[in-house]
Amino acid sequence: MLTRLSRYGPAFPRLLSNTSVRYVSQSKPTGAAGSAAVTELHPAAEAGHGEVSQYVKNPDYHGFSSDPVVDDWNMKVGFFFGISVALVIGGTFIHYLPDHGMRQWARREAERVIQQKEKEGLPLIGENYYDPNKIVLPTAGEE
Repeated sequence: MLTRLSRYGPAFPRLLSNTSVRYVSQSKPTGAAGSAAVTELHPAAEAGHGEVSQYVKNPDYHGFSSDPVVDDWNMKVGFFFGISVALVIGGTFIHYLPDHGMRQWARREAERVIQQKEKEGLPLIGENYYDPNKIVLPTAGEE
């Protein structure tokens, strides 16, 4: 772990020395730019309307409940169990999937065949894959 961190050793002093610097213009503002006006993100609801947006009542509204405490609690519980299910159950499901393409079985079978041939004293790979006496070739007239 320390060897990995040593690669970044020369960069740490540079990262720590970069303090936040704010450059402020010393020139007088012109009238063309205008003045900055502060406006509300959600304008206040009209007095005549009975319906008010949930975002006006609760800026941290997550859509679970109109009560801010219940809404926040439900959001946290929902995300906790959602992430837990996705990571834990999803990871377990992927880990215990069957052998894709039967690669592990093929390797075990190949090791078994090699051990059997070594025990019998036979070569691991023969000169011919198929027995040449069993191969039937067409005659010259059948081609």
